[in-house]
Amino acid sequence: MSRIFSVTVAPNGARRGKTDHPALPVTNAEIAQTAASCHAAGAQATHLHVRDDNGQHSLDAGRYREAMAAVQTAAPGMDIQITTESAGIYDVAAQYDCLAALTPAAASVSVREMARDEATAARLYALAAEAGTDLQHILYNAGDIEQLAVWMNKGIVPPQMRSAIFVLGQYNPAIHAQPSDLQIFLRAGHDLNLDWTICAFGPNELACARAALATGGNVRVGFENNLLRPDGTPARDNAELVALTVNEGLDLGLTPSTQLPKAC
Repeated sequence: MSRIFSVTVAPNGARRGKTDHPALPVTNAEIAQTAASCHAAGAQATHLHVRDDNGQHSLDAGRYREAMAAVQTAAPGMDIQITTESAGIYDVAAQYDCLAALTPAAASVSVREMARDEATAARLYALAAEAGTDLQHILYNAGDIEQLAVWMNKGIVPPQMRSAIFVLGQYNPAIHAQPSDLQIFLRAGHDLNLDWTICAFGPNELACARAALATGGNVRVGFENNLLRPDGTPARDNAELVALTVNEGLDLGLTPSTQLPKAC
């Protein structure tokens, strides 16, 4: 039996808007519709960001609940992962409050951001463990992996929290990810036995996804990190990026975690 791989879609992120791509979802209705089309294309989960009335990044628990309900209605069976990303707006206490108010099934948390307040970070990891939240560590470089290892050794991060996302490239200043970037993370995290996923900034997203799938990882794709097809032309929507990624996995002989519709 071939290895099962999962694809998560990150449809909007904290910073981009309609001026970046008209199909980037901002409202709950748009996010829900995008989740449904991406689920049909093979995405197992959606990585959820919500916005305030001005279209800015928000960690408001009420807005999250409304968006989560919309996604659950539009895409039954699709997993939902919230983010606690600060986006330069929120402190660690606010990130903790968001997680405590929601106790979601899954959430992503930046080790680098948590390191601003270790005491509150310890409370957040303990809260997630008690609530059974599937917490994914956001790791931007080898230094973040070293910090995670220190916290695991100190018991700040519980030993079962081994899910991580390796962020290849960066948004600002723009650095396009390359498939070779993955090796830096794999070497740094070799001893941690991480259950890892990658996301990749820029037009090499699909090449990075293939490298990750071929090396035993999972993939997150979408407009949060990339708006383009491999040939440099704008993608139609998030679902197109998901479908391209699923096809890469199939081409490698892997099995997607989401049941795909049968061809007519």
